[in-house]
Amino acid sequence: MASSWEYFGELANVAQLTGIDALKLIGMIVKAASTARMHKKNCRQFAQHLKLIGNLLDQLKISELKKYPETREPLEQLEDALRRSYILVHSCQDRSYLYLLAMGWNIVYQFRKAQTEIDRYLHLVPLISLVDNNRVRERLEVIEKDQCEYTLDDEEQKIQTVILKPEPDKGDAVVLKKTLSYSYPNFSFNEALKKENEKLQVELQQSQANMDIYQYEFIQHLLDVTEVAAHYHSEKNNKTVEYSGNSYSDANGSDENIQKNNDTLSSSR
Repeated sequence: MASSWEYFGELANVAQLTGIDALKLIGMIVKAASTARMHKKNCRQFAQHLKLIGNLLDQLKISELKKYPETREPLEQLEDALRRSYILVHSCQDRSYLYLLAMGWNIVYQFRKAQTEIDRYLHLVPLISLVDNNRVRERLEVIEKDQCEYTLDDEEQKIQTVILKPEPDKGDAVVLKKTLSYSYPNFSFNEALKKENEKLQVELQQSQANMDIYQYEFIQHLLDVTEVAAHYHSEKNNKTVEYSGNSYSDANGSDENIQKNNDTLSSSR
């Protein structure tokens, strides 16, 4: 399952981000984090950490550092890591909500990995060129102390358990309806399911393109989950209509019986 996230670059076309410097990439990540629908806390923590890095890079004057081979290489590696990080954060807003929930711990791992990688490349720059700059050292120490705890909250873990069940039941469908309604506040439940289905189809096609059989089966399971939820939702609506119809028929039947009894009584008399 973890291997699927190695294809992040293909999904959002990292090549389109080529040429954007580190400071602009950090700004893009911070903006994307503010609109995340899933992993909101992780996105905010990550963005806040990158703000600290952005302040340091602004002081280092990147354009000047790129003139020298010994500092240009680690800066380019840092920018590559930031591009991948943008894809990660942007995906928390753009991809299927059910997919993001189901892949929860894999995404948590990616946040941890991204911060570790970015911090490592960052260390290479000041230690090479500005090791005697006290202010840079102080800011670097602040960044080192900012050890974020990326995780899933209790509610996310609960919903993830429901989604990953081999055979979701009626109770699971209720939980799923609640969480989708929260994720798509301006959509009806059927519309939300349709949106999720469309996004999961994109994921399915991507897994086929990558020839990832395990990932393909995993996404197919999520599509089955949406069908189960739709079935229970439809069944509930049908029962409601049927119940209303029966109530009406029973009422009419009672009136008819009363009239029939009255006619019988009149005839006997």
